[in-house]
Parts: sequence; C-alpha cells; structure tokens
Amino acid sequence: MSSFTQSTVENRLLDAIDPYVFDLLRPAMEIVDLPVRHVLAESNTPNSHVYFLESGLASMVATSSDDEAVEVGHIGREGLGGYHVLLMTDRTPHRTFMQVGGTGISVPVDHFLQTIDEHKPTRDLLLRYVHSADVQLAHSALANGRYSMQERLARWLLMCHDRIDRVDLPLTHEFLALMLGVRRSGVTNELHILEGIHAIKATRGNVKILNREKLEEIAGGCYGLPEAEYERLIGVAIKPGARPAIRSA
Repeated sequence: MSSFTQSTVENRLLDAIDPYVFDLLRPAMEIVDLPVRHVLAESNTPNSHVYFLESGLASMVATSSDDEAVEVGHIGREGLGGYHVLLMTDRTPHRTFMQVGGTGISVPVDHFLQTIDEHKPTRDLLLRYVHSADVQLAHSALANGRYSMQERLARWLLMCHDRIDRVDLPLTHEFLALMLGVRRSGVTNELHILEGIHAIKATRGNVKILNREKLEEIAGGCYGLPEAEYERLIGVAIKPGARPAIRSA
C-alpha cells in the first residue's frame, strides 16, 4: 500500500476530495518525476495515466494543421493532467507537457475512472474543476482579444506565480512567447518595461517577481475571475499557501 497521506499531499484536488475516495485511489498512486518537456497527454493519443501535479507547471497547447501553436491552459498543483478523461473521451487534440519541471502523483486512468464513478460527490467536484479550466481558457481568449501584451504578460506571470509558489520563476522567453502567442522579441521588450517599473527582474531563463501588487494592477480585469471561480467551486484558493477549507461530502 502506498504511503501517501491526504494531509501531506500538495495537490489541491487530492486534498479536497473525500477521504474515502483518497483511500481508494491510494493503492494505485505513484510519485513520479516530471522533468521539463515531459508529456502528460500526447495529442490524439489515449493516455494511460492522469497526473495530480505536486510541483512544477504544465502547459496545454493547441496546435493547428500548419503547426501554429499557442498555450490554452495552465496546470499546476491546483489541477489534473489528462483531465479530458473526465469528459468520457480517451484523447484530445491538445498536447500537455511540463514547462517547469516538478513532481506529480500518477494514477492509471482505468482505476481513476472506476473509483470516481462509484462516488458522485467526487466526480462532481472534479467536473467543477474542468469547468474552472474552461473559464481559464475563455479568459485567455478574452485577454488575447481585448488586452495589451503588457497586460497579458502580467496575467501569465501572476498565473505562474500562483502555481509555482516562489518568486523565482524558471521561465524562458520561448515559453513566454508560446503562452502569449507572440514573437520572442515582443516578450523581451515587455519584460524590459516591467523591469523598468520594478515589478520583475528578468535574467536568462528566470523571471523574479519583485512586486506582485504592481503586476495585479497592470493585469487589471484580465486576471482574477478564473481564480475566483476555482476557489468558489473547489473550496480553496489557487494562490500560494492556501489549503481547502472544506472537504466534499
């Protein structure tokens, strides 16, 4: 039997589910290293496991038929890699892989689905998570269509900070360009502007958060609503240091 305990896991969803369901999942849980570029869900390929991230950051990326790509979702310790299986589909066109290395807890898909199918409150909780991920996607589209690159960059940095939970974010310009759907040169210019107002300090492969409040001010209305929706539906904030206030009944 696995030595995992619900009181010590870092993943918000595992911490929020019913303890009875956690005990049913526990024998199939396995701690896994998730290095940079590790694939959690390959496009158009059935995945054998789902991943509850404990640390690190994964990107869900949409790619067109002519190889244009943009990030459409963030997954950290608040989430679940491969969550499309909750919608009764074994594959998705999107690819999910680690942008910041970390660790996770893997569970075979068959065991995962069988367990939650037998406990409706847990299935409902996880489907509420899927809804919150859809809200995040919708607000990414809103940000891309109605907000400036500086505002969008501030939003993405805040989202990364929420999930990585440290001021030093190991983010490359290539990753930021993918997140924003822009050229690397544009990202570099906007990082310099944020440095100029002392909101961040950018070095090669790292962005240090100096003033989160300034980033929130810059992001304005394009940050906050998906995070509030997650907290409302799951019962815990995405932001660092939060723990669930309640467990599912």
